[in-house]
Amino acid sequence: MSNHPPPDLSPVVLKVGDEAPDFEAKGADGTPLRLSQFRGTKNVVLYFYPRDETPVCTREACGFRDMYAELREKETQVIGVSTDGDESHRNFAAHHNLPYPLISDPYRRIARMYGASGSLLGLIERTRRLTFVIDKQGRIARILAAELRAGVHLDGVREALALLA
Repeated sequence: MSNHPPPDLSPVVLKVGDEAPDFEAKGADGTPLRLSQFRGTKNVVLYFYPRDETPVCTREACGFRDMYAELREKETQVIGVSTDGDESHRNFAAHHNLPYPLISDPYRRIARMYGASGSLLGLIERTRRLTFVIDKQGRIARILAAELRAGVHLDGVREALALLA
């Protein structure tokens, strides 16, 4: 019997104003990414989604693609995160001409840091659809949650970035 306390498995709860947890990962194209690399220079839209090529996930990804020029003008980097592997992400990005990096998070390490890992009917762990708008100082400016409505995420990002300008 160990004298060590059990690990804390309670969900992370981040709030607007909190410092965004830093992470290091590789994009599906092999490019290393670290959230802190954008600090001081760019806002970040970090969005978590369940699966490549599903209807709502595709609408959301393509929505960020369609507003990508607008986001770049606002000095904003988009990063998508799901448990799908690099090959799936490369195919998804190519199929839909996604101009921003997708990160594979197969063990939900990043999703757990952001409270984006949850269960479906209490049975199966899955990645929740959550979007974080992170300002140039690395603070969370907005958190958007709507499992089946991609438009909530897209409109919310626009609103949040307008306030950051």
